[in-house]
Amino acid sequence: MTDDPDHHPTRLPGYHEGPFGRRPELLADRRFWAMHLYPCAQALYRASHAWGRQREFNRRVWERADWPAFTVALAGGHRLHVVYRTIEGDAGVDYLLHHPDWARAELLASVDGHFMGPGLSWPELVAAADNATPGGSTTDPHARLLLLLPAFGDRACPADATDRLAAALRARVGVEDPEPVAAAILEKQGLTGPTGWTTTAGGVRVNDGGHSYRNPANHFALPPEAQARVTAALSP
Repeated sequence: MTDDPDHHPTRLPGYHEGPFGRRPELLADRRFWAMHLYPCAQALYRASHAWGRQREFNRRVWERADWPAFTVALAGGHRLHVVYRTIEGDAGVDYLLHHPDWARAELLASVDGHFMGPGLSWPELVAAADNATPGGSTTDPHARLLLLLPAFGDRACPADATDRLAAALRARVGVEDPEPVAAAILEKQGLTGPTGWTTTAGGVRVNDGGHSYRNPANHFALPPEAQARVTAALSP
């Protein structure tokens, strides 16, 4: 794994001011993955070998003064940021897309008491995980896939999706029999459930999720120009 400070956010325009903390060591800790993937796979959390230590680990993360943030570098200078918003009484995990030339970072999904999403289709998720763009918090495709997984929802996953997810769970989380876990995750798909994606006549990828910023029918959806920017940045 790598950790490139040049890609770490110091400020995300249009979003909270942070402070954003670099915590790349968390990506090598199975307790982090049990916590991070809880919205998708509660069984991983319940299967923690040391329940008390897991809860203590979670408490230390959420009580930090800074906000642990992780970055996935994309082509063309775009970056996906995963931010642990450690605000007492308003904690959550936000998934944002940004480019240095943009006036604001675009919020794609949030995992908290008022879940918003999904923000990524399966092809976009895999493309972000597998792209060879250097930089960010990690270049490991398995870690990238799992970092972004809670922001994903797609009812049209391909036949090999279970194998792809299972490989990540085996590599980063140490799941001994990951195929059933991966299949269950892809069946339920976290807090959103499976969501349908289509491409508009203008080439913009949108979905039908009732809590998604990428569903133009929602009153809180991203404006059309932002929808187009996001599609272009995430295009496989």
